[in-house]
Amino acid sequence: MPQLTPADLIPYDPFDGMRFGPQTCFLSGQPVGPEDTIPVFADWLQARYHLADRPIQLLDQRTVLMRDLRLPASPAVRARIEALEQQVEAASAQGPEALRALGDETLFLWMGKMFYGVFITELLNEFEPLIKPKYPLAENAALVRRFQAFFQLLQGLRVPTEYADFVPGSVFVLEADPAEDVTPFEYDDDLNTLVFSIKLDKTVLVACLVDIGLIGQAMGKVYQDAQRPLHPVQIAEFKARVYYAAHLLHVVPDIYPRAPRPGDTQLVFDALLDDVTGAVFNPWENASYTQTLADMWYRWNISLADIVQKPLEPMSLLYDEAGQPRQLKHWPATI
Repeated sequence: MPQLTPADLIPYDPFDGMRFGPQTCFLSGQPVGPEDTIPVFADWLQARYHLADRPIQLLDQRTVLMRDLRLPASPAVRARIEALEQQVEAASAQGPEALRALGDETLFLWMGKMFYGVFITELLNEFEPLIKPKYPLAENAALVRRFQAFFQLLQGLRVPTEYADFVPGSVFVLEADPAEDVTPFEYDDDLNTLVFSIKLDKTVLVACLVDIGLIGQAMGKVYQDAQRPLHPVQIAEFKARVYYAAHLLHVVPDIYPRAPRPGDTQLVFDALLDDVTGAVFNPWENASYTQTLADMWYRWNISLADIVQKPLEPMSLLYDEAGQPRQLKHWPATI
């Protein structure tokens, strides 16, 4: 690996002048040609799960094929990302434990690249939308600030990076019980809260990409209880809890790069919350959570009415009535 200079360890800021076009490497700002691109969803993902011609509907109602989602990248950036993809490809073939062993920072960067690719596609489309989205991303000041913080943390794709005394995001690795798991690949995201989820065979990865680990701390007990093969309907409940927690999180961390010095070999970030005295999360509201849960459970025909039969105790399939982790092989449950 070439020796890094202090200039290499200064984060690139594309928001200065909104430099997001195809002529500029998305991580370094270096000029690139039309062939200097990487796929948002890696070639190995497209080949393994037959994704190339899978359509994605964007917020402005236009449709794009997965193979056409690409990011401009310099040769040096492409080399680092290709090495990361090889790591994840090898681990994914072995299952959840191997992916978990890669570490949260590696998984954060891998998932973050895909999220960035989808998000920036949506953002650029808003300049010339087919149909103007009801809630344009660029008009949400808090979201733009959150995305800027996320982009700084994503510099770990470009140069070796250390996150001092914090983790860049909360990453959860779940295992699907194969008994009734029929979907080899799926992904979903929430652009407004920077949450991304992807399923690779029996492994489900869920990440909150700019919460500096706060949701991971809040979900610690539930995540510990979920370290076992889960029925897909239970995984959907876990995801509903994460997605709703991300909705409740109302702080945006301030990310500060340390000034590089000659001889430094990595970029170092510190993170601070601008108001450490206030609540980190907005109050939990069962009405909002149960709607999120109903959306996640839609494919199993579990209605909102089913979920709120006990309004103060929304239906759970992760836990039984005694509050203990529930073993669930089949749904609907058989007697």
